[in-house]
Amino acid sequence: MISHRRLQLGFADGLIAEQVSDLWEPWMRHVDDAIDDDQLLELVQQEFSKRLRKSKTRGRPATTAEVALRLLLLKHIRDWSYETLIREVRANLVYREFTRIGGGKVPDDKTIGRLGRQLGPEVIYNLHQRVVAIAQENNVVTGRKMRVDTTVVETNIHYPTDSTLLNDGVRVLTRVMKRIAAVAGKAGAKLRDYSRSVKRRVLEIALASRDKSEKGQAKMKAAYGKLLKTTKRVVAQARKFSTEIASKVKRGPRKVLRKAQQQLDEMIPRVEQVMQQTRQRVIGGDTHVKNKIVSMFEPETEVIRKGKASKPTEFGKMVKIQEAENQIVTDYEVFDQRPSDSDLLTPSIEKHTDIFGQAPRLVAADAGFFSAANEAKAKESGVKRVSVPSRSTKSEKRKIEQKKRWFKNAQKWRTGCEGRISVLKRRHGLNRSFYKGAKGIKRWVGLGVIADNIINIGVHLSARP
Repeated sequence: MISHRRLQLGFADGLIAEQVSDLWEPWMRHVDDAIDDDQLLELVQQEFSKRLRKSKTRGRPATTAEVALRLLLLKHIRDWSYETLIREVRANLVYREFTRIGGGKVPDDKTIGRLGRQLGPEVIYNLHQRVVAIAQENNVVTGRKMRVDTTVVETNIHYPTDSTLLNDGVRVLTRVMKRIAAVAGKAGAKLRDYSRSVKRRVLEIALASRDKSEKGQAKMKAAYGKLLKTTKRVVAQARKFSTEIASKVKRGPRKVLRKAQQQLDEMIPRVEQVMQQTRQRVIGGDTHVKNKIVSMFEPETEVIRKGKASKPTEFGKMVKIQEAENQIVTDYEVFDQRPSDSDLLTPSIEKHTDIFGQAPRLVAADAGFFSAANEAKAKESGVKRVSVPSRSTKSEKRKIEQKKRWFKNAQKWRTGCEGRISVLKRRHGLNRSFYKGAKGIKRWVGLGVIADNIINIGVHLSARP
């Protein structure tokens, strides 16, 4: 049975509340009141109830929506792993009180992980919108100003090279085929393990790549040719295993074999695509390969270059962060494919208008968002001042406009968006997503943004007299 809150408090709950009443951080008290919201809990409970029919009213008591939500928020507030989260909550009375566990038993880390995955990207986004509404209700944000910027959240992958990607593919295919052979016995095709041969070729390529001479490059190409031949044999073997499972030549527990076949059918096209891009890049010399795969495990990862001196190439997803006053992130978006920054300004203003019911008086963004059409559209929408600089303008009138005091002050305020992105990455872990898949990175970004918002809500409420 899944309920909003705990139905009954015990003696230990009252004792803990009394002992830690003066140990709370100031912002935590205000956040505790702000997120004690029935609409937030209703969103969580509705999603949890989809796991089983009538789970709202039947079955043994499960982790309540309130406890699950607060544990997830605390995890992203502190940027902890699930294991660290459970250990800290068990040992800290303030965290027990904040998460509404009190003297009860703390759920284990696997339970919280499953509950977190149950909340999909759409639910997380709805929770974020409700948190922004709570900030409006408490007069923390009014929507008079808006600033927007983009950043990259990296996926949890190693630096991609063609040889290491092929090694990853061979390793996964071999592991799955060994599992099939252990279950199915000697029926059908026999497994031949090429793992050692592939590792030797990868090491040979790594050593040869250090030599930039023609002899070294020729040696590297020869090693790549051997690696591609071996990988092709592994792929052919994996395809044969999949066919024999489908035709029931290999027999065993159907659930295990069906799962293994699904893993083979999912991994084989990825390995073949990496083989193709390796031939084009290394053998053919074409470094501009379309739809390049940079990870066997996160195939949606994009190669993004934003001109950073410290990190010229990043591997992940483009994320838009949109703010209003008092550092409240009013909207975020994780893009499936990287858009141009200039295409994001008008939709951001429209989203701001939907949230607050009116266009902002001031809009600030960097030069990447500039276009004459964007500026005209913003003023048509009701924005009085648009501070988006044009770096390549030759118009004297435009240069004079960009030197005005209000324009410069707006650009100074805009730089705070870069600071907010830095805080999201350092304090809430948005530099790298540790949730898997496209949905996982959206959940990671959404929970990180919500965690930052509730801290800022608490800070501003605690600063009031």
